[in-house]
Amino acid sequence: IAAVCKKHQIFIVSDEIYYDLVYEGTHSSIAMVDEETKALTLLVNGLSKSYSMTGWRVGYVACDETIAKAMDAYQSHMASNANTMAQYASVVALKSDGAEIETMKKAFDERRKRLYTLINDVDGLSCHLPQGAFYIMMNISKTFGKSYKGEKITSSLEFSRLLLEGEKVAVVPGSAFGADEFVRLSYAVSMQTIEEGLKRIKAFVSSLN
Repeated sequence: IAAVCKKHQIFIVSDEIYYDLVYEGTHSSIAMVDEETKALTLLVNGLSKSYSMTGWRVGYVACDETIAKAMDAYQSHMASNANTMAQYASVVALKSDGAEIETMKKAFDERRKRLYTLINDVDGLSCHLPQGAFYIMMNISKTFGKSYKGEKITSSLEFSRLLLEGEKVAVVPGSAFGADEFVRLSYAVSMQTIEEGLKRIKAFVSSLN
């Protein structure tokens, strides 16, 4: 990818919001390939994931100074800035030693493994163990063609709707990500919530005919 972008002088927008939440190996940015690639890269990050500052919507871009100045000039006419409280909190977060991140990452790691096990224990469902972030894509393709209270499941949207109506569990249809045979689950919740959610999902799948 870097070679193609350098050859044609294409800018690279690299979303690295989950760089701290990697469980297998370490994070590596495309900007690390070489200096020419780095000059073409706009590295996008923020405080929402690693520091759980989700609602404050604080983000940043690291890029060539010329590009940064152009973005700054444009942004200043399009919107105001992040609120003062969020800016001060962001400074504290970015200057921290990362201990809180490691504690959170350990909790996420335990939850992802538990969720992975619970999903694969349900007949008709499966998933792969994610290597980063805090989501699992659950394969629901074996439920297609089956019915719940007379309604046939033909897509991830139908599966999600019927699961929500029947067992009060909310998942995100995989069709939103171009993967209609899957739904997305988050493990950025308590272990108790994960276990209760999978208990209900298992009951839902078991009731299909």
